[in-house]
Amino acid sequence: MAQHIVISSGDINGIGPEIILKALKTDRLNDHTATILSAPEVIEYYCSLLDINLAWHQIPAIDEARPGRVNVLDCYDENEPVSITPGVLSKQAGGYAMKAVECGLELCKRGAADAMVTAPISKEAVNRAGYHIPGHTEFLAENTGTKDFLMMLVNDGLRVGLATIHIPISAVPEALNKRIIERRVKLMHQSLHVDFGIAVPRIAVLGLNPHAGDGGIIGNEERDIISPALESLKKAGITASGPYPADGFFGNKKYDNFDGILAMYHDQGLIPFKTLSFGAGVNFTAGLPIIRTSPDHGTAFDIAGKGQADASSFKQALSLAIALSVNRKREASG
Repeated sequence: MAQHIVISSGDINGIGPEIILKALKTDRLNDHTATILSAPEVIEYYCSLLDINLAWHQIPAIDEARPGRVNVLDCYDENEPVSITPGVLSKQAGGYAMKAVECGLELCKRGAADAMVTAPISKEAVNRAGYHIPGHTEFLAENTGTKDFLMMLVNDGLRVGLATIHIPISAVPEALNKRIIERRVKLMHQSLHVDFGIAVPRIAVLGLNPHAGDGGIIGNEERDIISPALESLKKAGITASGPYPADGFFGNKKYDNFDGILAMYHDQGLIPFKTLSFGAGVNFTAGLPIIRTSPDHGTAFDIAGKGQADASSFKQALSLAIALSVNRKREASG
């Protein structure tokens, strides 16, 4: 089943363009269609700078994209000259990055594309450009009218979702409640079933406190919030268990027994995920009406334009976007 994947440029002063071009140069598209959302000057610049020999075609409109080749659709402001300075954080680059995301989102919403892969953005740069957002996930949720969504990190069979995302650790306990836990687990269950094709997903839920609260000695969230949520979920027919102490759960490789893991906060989930994934892994937003994946790393301004960027996570993101799109279409068709 051939898919059309649009790819946002990311911050053009970061490693986004490099990993996109490297991935598309080495990975065969076969019958799939890839369209980079970027000014052609950016593609020309990085192909020349990094000596990447890649055939690409500028197209005037998305319906001109052709399968099995690299298409480039300019979605920047044509009246503004594109300034490219690898390694430099700038308001202009932040604006370009978000224009590409907005373009890709609109194409996916109207069915002109099947999924979007977003290259890394600089949160500081996009905020300077007037987009006051904590990240891609929240921006896409807001602009699709999605109230319930889940940030998931995926690397083969390891899938970690986050109950809370980009908030201070001091704000995490107050942000958690029984309803939030239930909603996040239900979203993960639905996504594992529909997007990943798992018939009966097994989900582990981590505790918030050290030793999962140790019976209330080190905190009450496990007893008062997480455990009651798990009881309700079991009654709803969802296979979810916990709360598990995070250190022992990952240290003893209990994750091998589950299809998905819900962590309570950002670093609780991402530190072990990145350690186990050795630099690979994909960011996927579950619950959106569109499919969006992203490499699990940032702009890496320190190595931008030097040819040192590893495209493996981006390749994973591209492959996962295709697979999720196929699975979601199969589920919709019955």
